[in-house]
Amino acid sequence: MSVSPDVQPPSGRRPHPAALLELIKPITWFPPMWAFLCGVVSAGAGLALHWPEALVGAILAGPVVCGMSQAANDWCDRHVDAINEPGRPIPSGRVPPRWALGTALGMTALALMLGTLLGPWGFGATVVAILAAWAYSLEPVRLKRSGWWGPGLVGLSYEGLPWFTGAAVVSAASPRWEVVAIAALYALGAHGIMTLNDFKALEGDRATGVRSLPVTLGPDRAARLACLVMALPQVAVAVLLFEWGATWPAVAVSASLALQLRAMLALLGDPKGRAPWYNGTGVLLYVSGMMAAAIGLGAMG
Repeated sequence: MSVSPDVQPPSGRRPHPAALLELIKPITWFPPMWAFLCGVVSAGAGLALHWPEALVGAILAGPVVCGMSQAANDWCDRHVDAINEPGRPIPSGRVPPRWALGTALGMTALALMLGTLLGPWGFGATVVAILAAWAYSLEPVRLKRSGWWGPGLVGLSYEGLPWFTGAAVVSAASPRWEVVAIAALYALGAHGIMTLNDFKALEGDRATGVRSLPVTLGPDRAARLACLVMALPQVAVAVLLFEWGATWPAVAVSASLALQLRAMLALLGDPKGRAPWYNGTGVLLYVSGMMAAAIGLGAMG
């Protein structure tokens, strides 16, 4: 029997800190933190010279903004999660809905405060990230209902925006167009990663009207599309790096993509069953290519 999403702990009992930590999902923090560091490296400034900005930016992008977005998403999705994953903190009753909402709002305020430490570029990007997080989950906007807009917004927020911000913060200016182009390509490719992430919520999305691509296209077609969306931007990244004379980074990106293609073939044999496996294996290769591209851009600068 599933637990109602509005069940709360006994009166007067606060949620256990472990349940609140689970609510903000530390496992999701890595991609935006990594992307921010890629941005710093791609600017050519060097982490050693800009470690304070890199540290604050990584904390802001990961634990604070991404953590906030997870709490907000779980609060907005508590009825869906009662179908998909009744063991999660809110539907299981381990975190009352009011605590989840309070956590999301408190972390929103904390994000804005930390954003001021990164100058106008960092603060502006923080505002954009916060708006994107709430637009993704909150009615009446709730862009996650769309299998096209939802993954696109998450890909932009997890990869493109942090990368751009990291480069802008250490440069105190808009990044070079080459940096923006590579960041945008990796953000586009992340659309496919987010589509695969939707496989775990297939039943609940069908029941609640969320039109993810696995729902609208079916698992097989959605997986093929996701693989194509992940691969093509990386081909473009490798080609651009070759054109710009960053030969070894281009080779590294190409090698990363070749390994991903092998993993994609395994994924397509059982998309629904192997999507979680691919999100661990293929994504690690994907982000490795990101850093190789960032190093190449930094050497060009």
